[in-house]
Amino acid sequence: MSERGSPPANAAPAVEMVGLRKTFGTVVAVDHLDLVINRGEVFGFLGPNGSGKTTTIRMLCGLLKPTAGRAMVVGHDVATEAEIVRTRIGYMSQRYGLYDDLTVYENLRFYATVYGLHGRER
Repeated sequence: MSERGSPPANAAPAVEMVGLRKTFGTVVAVDHLDLVINRGEVFGFLGPNGSGKTTTIRMLCGLLKPTAGRAMVVGHDVATEAEIVRTRIGYMSQRYGLYDDLTVYENLRFYATVYGLHGRER
């Protein structure tokens, strides 16, 4: 860490996307997204339903493989190092997805267990 708690100047960005693209058949969900988010920055995706926000986040979490382009999270490629990325990122969707019947706590506990956290660490 350098002065005032900021990351060193040579640290990789927290997130870097270059030409990131995701298609589902003929539907283009994310179209050649270029974006750099530096460590320590707070960033949000805003837009209407269907604009690619969730698809982008899922690619950054290593849950969806990009159709084209590249995305890096803290220096790790989301397409080839998804397991490492998932140990370095936290994500809780607005909707609980497959587990609508679980509480927030139960969903967090479930996903912590999926990621190998148990007992006090979980």
